[in-house]
Amino acid sequence: METFNHKLNTHIDSWLGPRDQRVRGWLLLDNYSPTFALTVMYLLIVWLGPKCMKHRQPYSCRGLMVVYNLGLTLLSLYMFYELVGAVWHGDYNFYCQNTYSAPEVDQKIINVLWWYYFSKLIEFMDTFFFILRKNNHQLTFLHIYHHASMLNIWWFVMNWIPCGHSFFGATLNSFVHVVMYSYYGLSAIPAMRPYLWWKRYITQLQLIQFFLTVAHTVCGTMWPCGFPMSWMVFQISYMVTLIILFSNFYTQTYKKHSSSRTKDQRNGSPASRNGHANGKPSVKQHAHNKLRVD
Repeated sequence: METFNHKLNTHIDSWLGPRDQRVRGWLLLDNYSPTFALTVMYLLIVWLGPKCMKHRQPYSCRGLMVVYNLGLTLLSLYMFYELVGAVWHGDYNFYCQNTYSAPEVDQKIINVLWWYYFSKLIEFMDTFFFILRKNNHQLTFLHIYHHASMLNIWWFVMNWIPCGHSFFGATLNSFVHVVMYSYYGLSAIPAMRPYLWWKRYITQLQLIQFFLTVAHTVCGTMWPCGFPMSWMVFQISYMVTLIILFSNFYTQTYKKHSSSRTKDQRNGSPASRNGHANGKPSVKQHAHNKLRVD
């Protein structure tokens, strides 16, 4: 195993160049093998989990989900606060910031971004809750692609560009996750659901995040500061894939549903008024009810 790790690290280093020595010895960062193995395990659970749950009753997980989402909300709030404070007081250049500036500022950014990388492993639980609650319709390509890719991308970020221009996307994403995980934590409490109106705006906020990250990365290519250009090109490319996938999700989830509901109301369909037609629940209403098992 040690020989395999050595060979894998050698191939990666020969491809990407020398690593940032400031993160040597940090948990999970010295070797790529653990991150890759955890990703493979995640994908296996995604594949086998629904099969194992097929003939079982769904689990509620309500209490665990409240604690989990509250924990991620607080962790995201901590990361957002620390990153904004470090960047603001450390005089980071918004347009482009290299990975070597004031050592104490860079080290603080690196510490927070390690937690950001580790949070991507914790967020695998999002998927596991879907499986345990038999919400298999939420195991979409977008969901799996986003979760599996982020952990791996941030392993590489932490080893080669663990501070500098890398701070921006993580800062925005931490803020979005404060909003998102607080919503999911509250939605796990049945009494709170009637008061939660901002779910559709979470996707809008995510899309704004991606566009802003692209704009910030483009600034780094127009006013270069020594931050690796290849990483910025990759960042833009990855953000474009997320913009496409999240835009499609938003259209399929909200725009088409809204258009269909408007059409039903215009036609005076009984199903649009009470969710029933000819004494039977409408298909849409039934699908909506299946979104939750608790």
